[in-house]
Amino acid sequence: MEEFAGPLEVLARYRRAMLDLDADALAELYAEDGVHEFPFLFPGMPERYRGREEVRAGYRAAWGASTARPQEIREVAVHPSADPEVLTVEQCVIGTDAATGRPFSLPGLLVLRVRDGRLVHVRDYMDGLGVARAMGRLAAVVARLEERG
Repeated sequence: MEEFAGPLEVLARYRRAMLDLDADALAELYAEDGVHEFPFLFPGMPERYRGREEVRAGYRAAWGASTARPQEIREVAVHPSADPEVLTVEQCVIGTDAATGRPFSLPGLLVLRVRDGRLVHVRDYMDGLGVARAMGRLAAVVARLEERG
């Protein structure tokens, strides 16, 4: 019987890929048809990535266009679920904007579903306004909100 990584081990690998800005390592954590959703308004990001290759391409593009450099992911709390596939994580990403040298601290919440050692569904509740503020992009947020009417 094959043994697969559980949600906590996948979370550790996920965080390492995020800190390394390694889109390939991140994408390989996902099932081929895995979904990564951004339920909150997050300027410059789609509402979701469908499939491993969209995760790879999307994060590669986002990280390539950003000057944000995460240095630490502080765990606030990890909440196991009655469903052994699901883990809810409260965390804070700490880093620096390489262009300005300005530090940032971005709280977030992740809901991960891991099946057979792969992410099949991620709901990423990142503080999009905090990201926009840290990266000097609040005007983009306003423009997007105005587009939505």
